[in-house]
This record gives sequence, C-alpha cells and structure tokens, in this order.
Amino acid sequence: MTAETSTPATENADPRALTLDNVERTLDELRPYLMADGGNVEVVEIDGPIVKVRLQGACGSCPSSTMTLKMGIERKLREAIPEVAEVVQVL
Repeated sequence: MTAETSTPATENADPRALTLDNVERTLDELRPYLMADGGNVEVVEIDGPIVKVRLQGACGSCPSSTMTLKMGIERKLREAIPEVAEVVQVL
C-alpha cells in the first residue's frame, strides 16, 4: 500500500524504525517525568543513528542531566528503536 491511498502512512510504519515520529512518541512517554521536575526534552536533529536533543528548563542546568540523558532518554530510545546508536545533548 502506498502513501497515495486513503490509509495513513503511519498506520503501516514500523514503530521501531528511526523516524522523528517514533522518537517523539517514545519521548512522550518520558516527558511527564521530566516535566514533574520542571524540565523537558526537544529533538534537535536525527543525524544517522545519532539523536541530538536539547534538555530544557530545569533539566538543562541540572547536575544530574548527564545521567538523565544517558540512563533515561538514551536507554529508553535504544530499547524502543534499536537503530539508535547514541543520544547526545546540544546546547
């Protein structure tokens, strides 16, 4: 089935593929926890297997932001989307 048909393309899309929609969907699962601490995360760019994000609010200046990025965000994205090799923070 092609994108020109009446069926939405996302309906047949692989939920484990490295796409912006899938990254955002996975991050949406984490956002309530980040927001509870006064922060958030924004996808800046997907560069091959590397997802570049910007930590916002309290998360951007938190001393534990590296732990949040690697053990929280990167771990969750790699579990949900195996193609993700690394998540890096950009300022």
